[in-house]
Amino acid sequence: MSRNEEEELRRLAVELRILEGTAESLRSRINFVNAALEDLNVANATLEGLEKEKVNSSLLVPIGGGSYIKVKLEEADTIVYGVGAGVAVEKTIKEAKEGILNRIDELNRTKKSLEQQLIQVLRRMEEDQARLRELSARMESGKQ
Repeated sequence: MSRNEEEELRRLAVELRILEGTAESLRSRINFVNAALEDLNVANATLEGLEKEKVNSSLLVPIGGGSYIKVKLEEADTIVYGVGAGVAVEKTIKEAKEGILNRIDELNRTKKSLEQQLIQVLRRMEEDQARLRELSARMESGKQ
């Protein structure tokens, strides 16, 4: 095996480790986006359900840990909507739904971009692994 092939073997091994880290990071970011999408979809479905409720309707509101509290709906046309950084504003249900749908669209675009990046990284990993196997086979045949 030539010195250039040995150097390429080492370079490929390092590059593969870096690509594996990048792929794991992208997977983690995709999982985070999926969780945010799930949360927003639940919020959107809840708002759709609220639109059908009347004032003084009894509702079960989640308080965490799989527990709920029974409440009466005082107002059916406005909600407190989180706009980020711990800030919330009062909005109509329609405005809140529009905001949530915009966030969902944005997250779907982000997810698509992350998935495309992951595909590129995985392809590069496959190429590097094939070249690594080729060099390793050459190295083994040179020893025999």
